[in-house]
Amino acid sequence: MVNKTIVSRHTDELPLDGEDRKILGGPLYPADEVLVLLAELGAHAVRVWTNKCQRDIQKWSLDTDDLCELMEIAVQSGRFRGAEWCVQHPNGPWAACDAYSFVRREWLAHAHREMSMEYYIKFAIAKTGKLLLVVSCHPPEDRR
Repeated sequence: MVNKTIVSRHTDELPLDGEDRKILGGPLYPADEVLVLLAELGAHAVRVWTNKCQRDIQKWSLDTDDLCELMEIAVQSGRFRGAEWCVQHPNGPWAACDAYSFVRREWLAHAHREMSMEYYIKFAIAKTGKLLLVVSCHPPEDRR
């Protein structure tokens, strides 16, 4: 059974099977709202929402504090890549998400130097307005 439940605050019509998941316009969630959630609730506002995202943050050794920092960078200085419908599991539920890419400098121990790292992050604000559901967070070469 397919679950058509929408858990994001943005609740327009879901795409039909096989239709493009892109949502025109955007960003769906204003930067100031995201920043207020992060400032007021910090890591308590962030939930890793998909299994793939959980694997990615483990692979890249990120924690929820890192996700907070990356989301702040994304909405403040990142490039908005578009909005789209994302599904948690093959049968639902769904969230309307904003996607961003950005670059930040960080120390890479294996390279023994500081380098520019590009990130891709995709998230939604939950219906409650108090949670940021993180769908993706990884370098662009990991995008599938």
